[in-house]
Amino acid sequence: MSRYQGRVVFVPGSAPGDRVRARLTRVTWSWARASLLEVLQPGRDRRPPACPLFGRCGGCQIQHLSPEAQLAFKRQVVADALARIGGLGDVPVADCVPSPAWLGYRNKAQFPAAMVRDGRRWRLAAGIYAPGTHSLVEVNDCPIQHPVNNRVLRETVAVARELGLTAYDEDAGTGVLRHILARVGARTGEAMLVLVTREAELPRARTLVRELGRRLPELTCIAQNVNPRRTNVILGERTRVLAGKPVISERLGRFHFALSPGSFFQVNSAQAEAMCRLAAEQAVPTPGGTVLEVYAGIGTISLFLAERAEMVLGVESHRPAVEDARRNAAANRVGNVRFLAGEAERVLPDLTRSGLSPAAVVLDPPRKGCAPSVLQAVADLRPMRVVYVSCDPATLARDLAILARRGYQAQAVVPLDMFPQTAHVEAVATLTGSP
Repeated sequence: MSRYQGRVVFVPGSAPGDRVRARLTRVTWSWARASLLEVLQPGRDRRPPACPLFGRCGGCQIQHLSPEAQLAFKRQVVADALARIGGLGDVPVADCVPSPAWLGYRNKAQFPAAMVRDGRRWRLAAGIYAPGTHSLVEVNDCPIQHPVNNRVLRETVAVARELGLTAYDEDAGTGVLRHILARVGARTGEAMLVLVTREAELPRARTLVRELGRRLPELTCIAQNVNPRRTNVILGERTRVLAGKPVISERLGRFHFALSPGSFFQVNSAQAEAMCRLAAEQAVPTPGGTVLEVYAGIGTISLFLAERAEMVLGVESHRPAVEDARRNAAANRVGNVRFLAGEAERVLPDLTRSGLSPAAVVLDPPRKGCAPSVLQAVADLRPMRVVYVSCDPATLARDLAILARRGYQAQAVVPLDMFPQTAHVEAVATLTGSP
């Protein structure tokens, strides 16, 4: 970021202190964007990227920055969103909590497949799309992926080629293999492979499974997901297990979680544990009381809340996730938590009418944030504390401003680096109000 004629100019790929040559690509009255042409003199925060594909692959955006610069950048992103979007420039923003692992932290990978030209022939490949496109950049070893995921990628592509499988062509709607989904329990060693295919028929499936099992002994689940639709959504509605168990296990703290192919789970296990503990400590500073978690997913944060609260009630709209959450609570012998299936917009007003009076509400919505009706329903419950876990600073700022108009003031926001090398940042905000 720099300034030109009084405007802030955003230059992707630049680093603080760089002297660069850039071309303006968009200019507004208050800001501009430019494409980087040449680094004339590198700043002290510029570092050689760990990956030779950096800049071509769309997976990482800030791999050229030092760890300190990445953390400072992410804190500033959160602070700027609060000030510009929410009008909350006076809310304290803590230093960004660093990830315990800088590389090799991702426990989940979703690699699209494509046919690529190799001289006069075409061959199957998998990787990551180039920024802003569906043009495949072939990947064999991604530095931010867990090593097991990289092995799963390489061996799956190799076996698929040997058996003559073709990749899905999204323009023609033909081909077999759409995505290779790899998942590993970073703390248990269990690994999962999901082959996402266009049709239910998987050519030479038995040979494929047998060979993958031989080459990848860490695989405890091999599954096939069928997605026949012409869509950017990765997973379809039908999944069948080809070999092994239907789930793998991961551990956060003392809790074990069963992860199915469609389960949402943070991709950075070590940092996810830190985030869950932080959310629980902020929601329940003094042990006791009832806590309501909205958008509870498979119960990850809920179980950490249950260590401190007298009772935890989780609300989640995705019924398979609710079933997973109930199984996770039972498997971990946590008896002071219940999960309700239903849309938050409907369930929360019902809870208000039932007389529920939680001491705290934890919100962990998807990237789009909370609907205004959900935020109003939270205010109607009149908790003393609201903890908002966010993966998007813009929607966090918007929603905190709405809650401020309903009597809940943000006391602090803590950014967490859940995704090193990328521009994404997680944040935990703590709000207080007067019932």
